[in-house]
Amino acid sequence: MRKTALLLLLSILLMLAVSACGPSEPEVLRLATTTSTADSGLLDAILPGFEEAFNARVDVVAVGTGQAIELGEAGDADVILVHARAREDAFIAEGHGTARHDVMYNDFIIVGPAVDPAGAAGMPTAAEALAAISAAGAPFASRGDDSGTHTKELSLWEAAGITPDPAGGWYNSVGQGMGETLTFANEAGAYTLTDRATFLAMRDALPDLTVIVGGESIDANADPALLNPYGVIPVNPDKSDAINAELAEQFVEWITSDDVQTQIGEFGVETFGQALFYPDAE
Repeated sequence: MRKTALLLLLSILLMLAVSACGPSEPEVLRLATTTSTADSGLLDAILPGFEEAFNARVDVVAVGTGQAIELGEAGDADVILVHARAREDAFIAEGHGTARHDVMYNDFIIVGPAVDPAGAAGMPTAAEALAAISAAGAPFASRGDDSGTHTKELSLWEAAGITPDPAGGWYNSVGQGMGETLTFANEAGAYTLTDRATFLAMRDALPDLTVIVGGESIDANADPALLNPYGVIPVNPDKSDAINAELAEQFVEWITSDDVQTQIGEFGVETFGQALFYPDAE
């Protein structure tokens, strides 16, 4: 009896020891990023690899770049992945982030109705096309959400020497993400500025939109102003005790590693015949 009881006790202790040595709860990484990385499907394709390698769970907040940067400034994110270079540099200069790292790039394009009421199709630069759209009073859908795409759009209007006025009736400030803005443009017969990745990912749902400026691939895009680089920035851990600085740095090392850069460069090729993003960590 005593021997049996002793063996039972040892078995229980062994089970408890094994349980204590089992897998730990995953750490959480709060990633604030632009909608294009989510809407294109890129994050769904690559993030499981990070979660498995680092026993982590990535909580993604996909918003406009402006909102993602604000989350970082408030200490409500551990790392940001965005695409508005001047604002990223300001984020670092103001002490909100530790360092900016190149990750990838793609390009912006102007899309619009195939009937092209502004006669803008094939114009070499976005500024020229926007001037034609404005002159024709043709419908234009702006994200209007302080995103990286919205920031780029405003700079292109400035290059065209035009300040669009929503009161004019043709300029529509949607205040939504890229996917919703493309859907609006498709339904309203409007032009809009979009990153190529999101447009290609949604193209089957946008039968009434075609590429107006930028060509059918990044190699055919003649306007250097439409280049769209993305950067990753760990948030300064001094912002909040809740910031997981170590995991954020591991994320930066992971997403700029050779293996993940290869995955980024291959994403979309099989489905769309071209990459949606181009690796740029070097």
